[in-house]
Amino acid sequence: MAKKNDGKMTVKEAGRKGGEATAQDHDKEFYQEIGRKGGEATSENHGKEFYQEIGEKGGESRSKQRDND
Repeated sequence: MAKKNDGKMTVKEAGRKGGEATAQDHDKEFYQEIGRKGGEATSENHGKEFYQEIGEKGGESRSKQRDND
């Protein structure tokens, strides 16, 4: 049963609307720049082992998805 929210927007709805508005105002290069900056910031704080672990977890997750397909 869904909760009534007294006409207020949910966090999910607000995020979707904000994302749509941002997408209308910015191009592909904007998102590429954000990704590059995020990658640089993350790489400053984490070493090779961190990324290896993420890759292994992603591979395991994808393998499980394939098994269920």
